[in-house]
Amino acid sequence: NKYLYDPLDPVHTLGGNHSGPQDHPEVIRVGAINQRPNWERQDVLVFETPTLVEDVEVIGPVTVTLFASSSTVDTDFVARLIDIQPNGIAYNLTEGILRARFKESIYQAPKLLEPGKVYEYEIDLQPTANVFQKNHRICVHITSSGFPLWDRNPNTGHDQGMDTELKVAEQTIFHDAQRPSHIILPVIPNKPTLDTQPECV
Repeated sequence: NKYLYDPLDPVHTLGGNHSGPQDHPEVIRVGAINQRPNWERQDVLVFETPTLVEDVEVIGPVTVTLFASSSTVDTDFVARLIDIQPNGIAYNLTEGILRARFKESIYQAPKLLEPGKVYEYEIDLQPTANVFQKNHRICVHITSSGFPLWDRNPNTGHDQGMDTELKVAEQTIFHDAQRPSHIILPVIPNKPTLDTQPECV
């Protein structure tokens, strides 16, 4: 899957677990917001499960592993977990972002990318607790921006906050046997019903 990330046209922040400016909800809002306005953007990859046949309870940390390449020396990758209701409304649950130059560590010197090379990225999303109910769908969005919650990456590799140049990045996300991009959800096993009898041994 490929998409173009243009810093001049970033994906707009729709809700989230943050303390945005409550006096300017027209700019940024917090909490669970329907993600449908971003659904048809060419720079948002959408991955959905089939309709669930039973409840799926998720509690704990969430991690997305991406195998991806970029045409630029630095860029961002954003992952968002979404609960799609039967009526089509899609509420965000949790999200995370990784700036590629810090793919190895935020505590060490940043390392720029080799354009076109495939790297493995691990994106930590904030922990969550949710029951994806029967007839809902589990969805993941992959993109490269979430503005204004996160500053835009100009994709140049220059010193952060000192850029006047912007570049469009061509992003490629891989999900084959050798490069299995995936999400890890902390699924809680189904609990026995109250009328289940204990097994005698």
